[in-house]
Amino acid sequence: MRQIKLIVKTNSGKYPVFIGRNLVENLSSLFRENSINCKKYLLIIDKKIPKKIIAKVTKSLKKLKVYKHTFDASEKNKSQKSIDKILNILLKNNFTRNDCLVSIGGGITGDVSSFASSIFKRGLKFVNVPSTLLSQVDSSIGGKTGINTKEGKNLVGSFYQPKLVISDVQFLESLPSREIVCGYAEILKHSLIFDKNFYSYLNKNINKILKLESPQIEKSIYESCKIKKLVVEKDEKEINIRKILNFGHTFAHAYEASLKFSKKLNHGEAVILGMRSALSFSLEKKIINKKEFNFVSNHFDNSKFPFSIKDYFSLKDINRIISFMLRDKKNVSNKIKLMLIKKIGGPIIEKEFSYKIIEKFLKKNLIN
Repeated sequence: MRQIKLIVKTNSGKYPVFIGRNLVENLSSLFRENSINCKKYLLIIDKKIPKKIIAKVTKSLKKLKVYKHTFDASEKNKSQKSIDKILNILLKNNFTRNDCLVSIGGGITGDVSSFASSIFKRGLKFVNVPSTLLSQVDSSIGGKTGINTKEGKNLVGSFYQPKLVISDVQFLESLPSREIVCGYAEILKHSLIFDKNFYSYLNKNINKILKLESPQIEKSIYESCKIKKLVVEKDEKEINIRKILNFGHTFAHAYEASLKFSKKLNHGEAVILGMRSALSFSLEKKIINKKEFNFVSNHFDNSKFPFSIKDYFSLKDINRIISFMLRDKKNVSNKIKLMLIKKIGGPIIEKEFSYKIIEKFLKKNLIN
């Protein structure tokens, strides 16, 4: 599949998103062609990136003044301490606002790098080179930045749009299958909230997509990014329609936090469990009909996906899960906001519920 270019236009910035294969070999050209002409560049590189790809990046940027910082990407390192390390490098080497920070890694690396960019001298040029399927279809577009605290996930952050996004599918070939499933969760979410035809395409091609076959993987990334772009352009700061992107995430973030962001459950797996929970809750509240529910539920039953919250939690964990749901940043009262689905492709309905109702729902799912 040929190289694809999307243009994201928001109130605070307009930037291109390139999707294709072997793009990192031409980073310097892409920088130049998109007016990223800086004196200094700081690369924040996820330590899991294969050395052969980093060598290609280095070769491409050999004529530029480049500094490198290797980052151990994990939810625990998505912290103020990591931000301080990046800021110190920028300050020590006298970076200006006209210089550039480049993230090469997954969503955590991108979130940390973009947040550092947003607060350094009130705004440093930022380029995102997402290396995971999850970051290519989700976090690299939209300008959300953030770090975690002991109180919860992404509670400190900002909105800061990149100048350029470069999604090279060759990164995906080095990922374990669990990471591909992680990214697929967001692709699936985008189809469920916005495009039933795309959902049908995923339902037909799921095995080819999970095996990274062409052109199915490139098409899936493109269609997913297109949906994210359309939503972000309408609502950059998550005041209105962008909230639909949180389908399943109130449950998901609480599941992750309850397990202390451990490797037992990665973000995409938590999103799959969260969407399962939101789907079941939608059925229980008679928001979605049984036919639509079964169509989605059957897709979720793929053997590579996490199946039930019972595999990760027991009744004793309910209070902890609820406490994180109550602290979710979308809440504005002592109730819990959920994004629930009426049918495949939308609409997604926002509703508030008391923690007692959510508690009863979780108990039923952990017992049955």
